[in-house]
Amino acid sequence: MFLASDWQDYEVLDTGNGEKLERWGRYLLVRPDPQVIWPEKNGRLWEKAQARYIRSDKGGGSWDFREKLPEKWTVSYKDLKFYVRPTGFKHTGLFPEQAANWDAMSSLIRTRPGARVLNLFAYTGGATIACAKAGAHVTHVDAAKGMVQWAKENRELSGAPETNCRFIVEDALAFVRREIRRGNHYDGIVMDPPSYGRGPTGEVWKLENELFNLVNTCADVLSDDPLFYFINSYTTGFQPAVLSNLLERCVKSRFGGKIDSEELCLPVSSGGVLPCGATGRWIGGR
Repeated sequence: MFLASDWQDYEVLDTGNGEKLERWGRYLLVRPDPQVIWPEKNGRLWEKAQARYIRSDKGGGSWDFREKLPEKWTVSYKDLKFYVRPTGFKHTGLFPEQAANWDAMSSLIRTRPGARVLNLFAYTGGATIACAKAGAHVTHVDAAKGMVQWAKENRELSGAPETNCRFIVEDALAFVRREIRRGNHYDGIVMDPPSYGRGPTGEVWKLENELFNLVNTCADVLSDDPLFYFINSYTTGFQPAVLSNLLERCVKSRFGGKIDSEELCLPVSSGGVLPCGATGRWIGGR
């Protein structure tokens, strides 16, 4: 497994009964997690949570705030800083398990200062900022204007060089196809495609139908000697081996290198680990 175990400002305190109790800085939040099918260990600790996200029977849900929280606050990971805020769809603007990937990409980038990295479905910019701080020039692409603005705020908060970050509000595949026509190339790619969504003209996106074409097309914008290609998946049923197979066919067959695909996990302070999806990593080297 890839374990994100170096956090100081974030912690999974306990898990149980379909929920996780998390510490985000000085605030405790409870959020649903369908992977948690066991009972909690420390019931009294859960009583200290300042907010809990409660799912609705009709879909979606809402926050039950037991105390008034700031609209947003800051958490740090090593030399990175991020704004956290509880959103209406249970998220906080950050996937802390991705720190394991931030570290891996940063290590690779430091071997090639100035590497060009493409971050697709880039959300609030965790990977963008980590790569930029390591010395890469990052193109950050997301179709949601609000998420791109949040990423810009995180870049400024972290002190990542503005000249190292280019922010694009656009459909990921449309952008990549245009980069191919322009003849632009990247030394690294990281992507976090959604399980389901709608494209800019209303077309339905389903990961299992679209991912192979996306991964294969994106391989066309890799440089002649690429550093890495990372794929994240939070889709239930997509095992790490699925991502390995995609990277084998679309990337390793062209560039050699090696593949390592594992579960992404977070340590739980009360014991065990929390599975948080899968990551496929292709790392260059002929």
